Amino acid sequence: MSAALFFASGFAALLYQVAWQRALFGWFGVDLDSVSAIVSVFMLGLGIGAMIGGWLADRFHYRRILIFSLIELTIGAFGFFSLGIIDDIGDLIAADALPRLVAITFIFFIVPTCAMGATLPVLVTELVDLTHNLGFSTGALYFINTLGAATGTLAGGLVLLSFYGLNGLVTIATILNFLIAVVAYLSVRRAL
Repeated sequence: MSAALFFASGFAALLYQVAWQRALFGWFGVDLDSVSAIVSVFMLGLGIGAMIGGWLADRFHYRRILIFSLIELTIGAFGFFSLGIIDDIGDLIAADALPRLVAITFIFFIVPTCAMGATLPVLVTELVDLTHNLGFSTGALYFINTLGAATGTLAGGLVLLSFYGLNGLVTIATILNFLIAVVAYLSVRRAL
């Protein structure tokens, strides 16, 4: 079950990235600098989130799946409001200089990107406790999440965006996050 949840988590994360990057082009324009800035902000948030996720997994080892559920709920809640907030902020700052736009983008996206980055160490640590094999646990979950992310990128950019637009992409991702959170939470409740 955790494989399907983590695949869906990666899928949803890349739906968000496709939608948010397209929405942010209104702030930045579409050029090499803007794409680099947006991707850098996402990567920084994912890295910080991975460190936080590792700390949470070590500190609350009996609650890792519940933490994963809360992380997915956080991502979904942010995603639900994200496009409206991006548009509102964009109306205020669209003509600002690139360094300020990057700083505002980082501040705006720090919570969801950190949450996305925190999911892997939380689940890897849980799987290591079950399998007693760090290499397998890390490799398997990273593979599954990356496969979900790649599928989300292809489906989001090539198919779903054409049919549903940016709002549809974010809605699909939000629903996935909420479903992941509920299924993870129910698995914890069932185990108690």
